[in-house]
Amino acid sequence: MPRNDAGASVSIAAGNIADGRRLPPAAALAVAAALLLAPVISSASAQSEQPNIIVILADDLGYSDLGSYGGEIDTPNLDYLARSGTRFTQFYVTPRCSPTRAALLTGRYPHEVGLGYLNRDWRRPGYRGELSADAVTVAEVLRSAGYRTYMSGKWHLARNPRPDGSQPDEEQRRAWPRARGFDRFFGTIRGSGSYYRPASLVRDDHFIEPGEGFYYTDAISAEAAGFLEEHFAEDQESPFFLYLAYTAPHWPMHAPPETVEKYAGRYDAGWDALRVERRRRTVQLGLARAQWALPPRDPKAAAWEEEPLKEWQARRMQVYAAMVERMDAGIGRVLSTLRSAGALDNTLLLFLSDNGGCREVLSGPYRLGAYLLQPLDIKWRRFGDQPKRMPGSVRTFQTYGAGWSNVSNAPFRSHKRATHEGGIATPLIVHWPAGLDVEQGSLIRQPGHVVDLMPTLLEAAGAVDSPPDGSTPNLRGESLMPLLQGDSRSRGPMFWEHEGNRAVREGKWKLVSDWPGEWELYDLEADRTEIHDLAAREPERVAAMRAMYDRFAAQTGVESWPWVARPFRRLVWGSAVMLLVVAVVLVARRRRARRAAAS
Repeated sequence: MPRNDAGASVSIAAGNIADGRRLPPAAALAVAAALLLAPVISSASAQSEQPNIIVILADDLGYSDLGSYGGEIDTPNLDYLARSGTRFTQFYVTPRCSPTRAALLTGRYPHEVGLGYLNRDWRRPGYRGELSADAVTVAEVLRSAGYRTYMSGKWHLARNPRPDGSQPDEEQRRAWPRARGFDRFFGTIRGSGSYYRPASLVRDDHFIEPGEGFYYTDAISAEAAGFLEEHFAEDQESPFFLYLAYTAPHWPMHAPPETVEKYAGRYDAGWDALRVERRRRTVQLGLARAQWALPPRDPKAAAWEEEPLKEWQARRMQVYAAMVERMDAGIGRVLSTLRSAGALDNTLLLFLSDNGGCREVLSGPYRLGAYLLQPLDIKWRRFGDQPKRMPGSVRTFQTYGAGWSNVSNAPFRSHKRATHEGGIATPLIVHWPAGLDVEQGSLIRQPGHVVDLMPTLLEAAGAVDSPPDGSTPNLRGESLMPLLQGDSRSRGPMFWEHEGNRAVREGKWKLVSDWPGEWELYDLEADRTEIHDLAAREPERVAAMRAMYDRFAAQTGVESWPWVARPFRRLVWGSAVMLLVVAVVLVARRRRARRAAAS
């Protein structure tokens, strides 16, 4: 595997934050090229030594959902990769989808590249809702290193397309995958939607319509395998980079009935029993320590024995499990394509989730917002969490709720959107027979952050170790390659912020706060389930770590919550009130008309 002379990582010191100057797209591509032109080996024989690279990203998958991380869901292909590769026990992402995707593809904290929240423009530098022009992506860099670049799945790094059905113009496509380094793209620009009729489905640069029998997870897998088959048929010399970004198992709970029925009865014992069982297995697998107590059940979930809707609740988790299994089967299809081409051994493959399991429910204003983003022919269906109709079919649009999200994130506390461990801890499986120098099936216990992935991929591809000039945006991450080669590394502090929820981890210590609460301090070696708050005992440590966080926030564009969101919130609530008034007026008119007709 090519490395630079010093054998060092690609990481650039995180102590000096870039000034955030924007580069035009052409300049950004030039920067990307400059990162790699020096060390790239030009001969075909040398180039063939570069590994193929696949990054697989699940959506809202919890820490213990996979079999290899303690779950009861059938995931044989991912479990195979874990057995023959390595697993991280302490890998972190951000608490939400768009920020994690931005950090993964740029090696920078999401606020620095315009994605401090989601793909909504709040007209603040860190919250523009699309990938900024001066953010060089890993696809741009690898393409300039001789890689062919492909993406299949969810993008969610550009503002939502116009809902009028027109094809996008160049201005709208400026933050789409083809403009940010990918040769081919199939997937959705928006963040979520029906698996049978997804909104904003795109091939390359044009909107397309799903055909009969369409199921989005299967389509993502099939298109990815098709890209690889095409690659092996047309280009035997160039390595490839595939970004395989599933929407599964993000709501709505949609899955083919034959897969759902496989899980009949599996969740009848309920979330309390399943949480205890998963904790036991994570300890047995060496992923957690027996001394870490299981946090209390989420207060939004009833005790299972008191749950009045057991059949509906069990069905929600059945569908969720089926969605995960269907994703795993699609990954198996990609692996089969690699094996057929003899390319599996020299493919660096990473699998992770974008955040923890999700306790969001489709009710109230949140239900309205999700509803408004769907295509017109979805809206008349039974939208939202309605227990009278079992989830899974095209005529439903439901979530799986706090009780099951608690299970997904076991043994940790909290959920997606929070910076406690349940919101940011993710599985990370790494498989690379030709490049790993660790025992098969081993565990890597040192912590890592999603910003570490881009430096890791560049080092594996043979990238240069220093920035070309002062205008280059700094990479924030620190390469994982020493860990993948059996060495150790000393990771610097890691930071998080989302919706005012914030955290900093340094060594074994983590300072964390749920907005608008106070700071809490935890010793993660003794208490990674974050039960025993030590802030009152360690005021000096709290002050020092809080100062670190404040410097990070000032340097990366983090703004106070909820002030940054006030214009958007006023718009949402104003629209909701207006719609309510319109609905009341229409109902009143209809009643008057009925009374008039009756008289």
